[in-house]
Amino acid sequence: MPEALAPAYYTAVGRGWRRDVWALLHPPYTAWHLSYVVIGASLAPKLSTFRLGATLVAFFLAVGIAAHALDELNGRPLRTSIPSWVLKAAGAIGLAGAVAIGLAGLPLLGWSLLPFIALGVLFVYAYNLELLGGRMHGDFWFALSWGAFPLLTAYFAQTGSISLGAVAAAASAFALSFGQRALSTPARNLRRKTRSVSGVITLNDGSTARLEEATILKPLETALRAFSWGVVAIAIALLSSRLL
Repeated sequence: MPEALAPAYYTAVGRGWRRDVWALLHPPYTAWHLSYVVIGASLAPKLSTFRLGATLVAFFLAVGIAAHALDELNGRPLRTSIPSWVLKAAGAIGLAGAVAIGLAGLPLLGWSLLPFIALGVLFVYAYNLELLGGRMHGDFWFALSWGAFPLLTAYFAQTGSISLGAVAAAASAFALSFGQRALSTPARNLRRKTRSVSGVITLNDGSTARLEEATILKPLETALRAFSWGVVAIAIALLSSRLL
């Protein structure tokens, strides 16, 4: 496999602060998981755009900035040149900002919001830093913390309660996120950990095709692209139906 292969399909090979910041934000995946926030809020009987905006900012700070900064700090998977102290500061400030927004919501939602805040902090640290021996850095925990949790939190932020419909939608977000990781894990391994790929596929008619990294990566990353923007489109559709 060529050494110049980028560590992710949405970032470029090479260096530079613009490239590093773009890679660190993981735009398609961040948009994907923020869409669960929009979906959860849009399911509420009464939609508050103020609460939705606050929830989106909180999850962007926690997921888009803090979680991704800590993930890059843990082994440099994106090969950025961002100083470690900057990543640590981004992780701390991003998570502190998310927690502050959550605490500001206590007068509106009461103490029942605290478990959501605590779980959010736990998920960011335990998943991205692979604490507890990496036990929370797997498919199940990813789907729970990046899929079901944002949707349920957004619904709760609107209503102060959890409905059966919200739980069903969270199960859908869990399933989609579980599938996302099933696709992204082998794609990441190919881009970041594989030196070479070789082999031949022999079809029933006797024809053959060479097995190369592009052969394996293309269906994985085509699906990831489609699913990421598909979920964003669903979120936009639901929100538009509530506001327009």
